[in-house]
Amino acid sequence: MSAQCEVTAKRAAAAPMSVFERYLSLWVALCIVVGIVLGQLAPALFQAIGRMEVAQVNLPVGVLIWVMIIPMLLKVDFGALGEVRQHVRGIGVTLFVNWLVKPFSMALLAWIFIRHLFAPLLPAEQIDSYVAGLILLAAAPCTAMVFVWSRLTGGDPLFTLSQVALNDTIMVFAFAPLVGLLLGLSSISVPWATLLLSVGLYIVVPVVIAQLARRALLARGQAAFDAALERIGPWSLAALLLTLVLLVAFQVEAILRQPLIIALLAVPILVQVFFNSALAYWLNRAVGEKHAVACPSALIGASNFFELAVAAAISLFGFDSGAALATVVGVLIEVPVMLLVVRVVNATRPWYERR
Repeated sequence: MSAQCEVTAKRAAAAPMSVFERYLSLWVALCIVVGIVLGQLAPALFQAIGRMEVAQVNLPVGVLIWVMIIPMLLKVDFGALGEVRQHVRGIGVTLFVNWLVKPFSMALLAWIFIRHLFAPLLPAEQIDSYVAGLILLAAAPCTAMVFVWSRLTGGDPLFTLSQVALNDTIMVFAFAPLVGLLLGLSSISVPWATLLLSVGLYIVVPVVIAQLARRALLARGQAAFDAALERIGPWSLAALLLTLVLLVAFQVEAILRQPLIIALLAVPILVQVFFNSALAYWLNRAVGEKHAVACPSALIGASNFFELAVAAAISLFGFDSGAALATVVGVLIEVPVMLLVVRVVNATRPWYERR
């Protein structure tokens, strides 16, 4: 185990859940209200923002998404990849659920709920877009917030760090092909050029920038690195919330016309969270992993890298798309649902350890 990996893992495990993170659902709800009000009062302003594009990339949103993603990627130590061999079974469960079960189960749930059960209650012209947004939400495993969920369950910090590093590495190469495959299977046209551009802009470039910045900061000492993380940490959520205001302002007419949409989109997301977390939790028990490994393994499969999903949805389908709205719903329910999953895995620890 490298000394730097151990330090990173321990600091991630000790990091408290910030007020912004704990009450994320409240802030998202407020952003929805603010977006609706502003969208009604100043529609011309948001239309002007929507036209600020270069090569199908909205410049204001592109900047906001970089501010969202880069501080989170600063916390990822890719040196932890060498530690995955310490918990091969737990890593195997994580990879199986995250890449072979979660995206495909979400595509199936979207087909069941959005295309069939809820179709009469949704605008017909947005059905494909809603399905695409749900697929984007499930195609990228969570990154930064996994450290929070792991800490709340007493998870193994080094395992948590190593699985995040491995998932992020896989995401660079697998996100675009996986999304393209699932959209194709769902009979949704795949704009491959835009999809690959999104991967480059919102995965590859932020990863490179974050790792170069991480190396430069650590060269100045751990204290300088920690101070920088503390200083720029709030930027990420602030940029996320501002992006949500813009999205809702663009979607204001659809939301006001059919407010039930948000609740309907939440249903497949909730089913997916509970199914994948339960599956990963049970599989870790079945293969004999300890509870401290099973918890972060289950939680990373339940939560999503919603910042990336929001960015990809905007790039692929636009501000006013159902895909963008579906990813916003994912952000809205993330914290309360994950806190419920945390409570379940903590409460079932005696059952888990009963061999």
